[in-house]
Amino acid sequence: MTTPQRISYFNLALCILFWASIPVASKKILVEMTNVQMLFWSTLFSFVVLAGVLVLQGKLGLLARYKPADYGWMGLLGFLGAYLYYILLYGAFALTTAAEGFILAYTWPILVSLLAVVLLGEKLTARRALAVGISFFGVLVIVTQGRIVSVAFTSLRGDLLALAGAFVFALFSVLGKRARYDQTVSATVYFGVALLAVTATLLWTDEIAAPSAAVWPWLLYNGVLVNGISYIFWFKALENGDTFVISNALYLTPFLSLLYVYFWLDEAILPSAVVGLVVIAAGLGVQAGRSRG
Repeated sequence: MTTPQRISYFNLALCILFWASIPVASKKILVEMTNVQMLFWSTLFSFVVLAGVLVLQGKLGLLARYKPADYGWMGLLGFLGAYLYYILLYGAFALTTAAEGFILAYTWPILVSLLAVVLLGEKLTARRALAVGISFFGVLVIVTQGRIVSVAFTSLRGDLLALAGAFVFALFSVLGKRARYDQTVSATVYFGVALLAVTATLLWTDEIAAPSAAVWPWLLYNGVLVNGISYIFWFKALENGDTFVISNALYLTPFLSLLYVYFWLDEAILPSAVVGLVVIAAGLGVQAGRSRG
């Protein structure tokens, strides 16, 4: 493994650590705020902190180097990955069960692998396909508590929204890997565009509500780290890492989420979660065997 690859996978680990905390942060915030209100404040904080990082890194001069076409492309990516993805995901959770929405939403790493074949020309080997399938089965075991056969999907509209959100984020990730822009500049533009979009949505469908003292820390955490800085980590991971290894390792996120939920929300870890982790590890082992080969 080369040094750039090690750096990529370190950034991937940071993404997994932060993204796994989404259920906890969301549950703390949504006690008193709507989904759109939460997205507005989180996006605002994301944009502010990323703009601050841009200044601290001395990269303001880079803004003048990009052409209008570049900003148009970054704007499209921001609309997809920092706005539309969350709108679709939150819409899905409003219509379907948490387990069902989670299963379908977590098809996006699989879609990343498949879109990488179509858009990036990467090879889909039998071992890679098997590794992805095994890991996704582990996710199914976790979120269905081992009752895979008895799960009944109840909301077609919610299912389609979750799948659409998964496709949008996968497309955002693959197209973002092709876009050779500075990560800090592009992430700042992404959330600037998302802020404009969610503000318009909020003014049209809801109202701006001031968070309480109890919610402020969670909004800051969600906006600064989960939705903001983690996007820089994500594209640094994609820059030199193997897309298939990355998409497969992301399946560790659901189990880590259960640990966060256990410690922060006092919810028990079910035996099915342990079984699911073993299955996920098996998928990672298959992928690692391909990488060594």
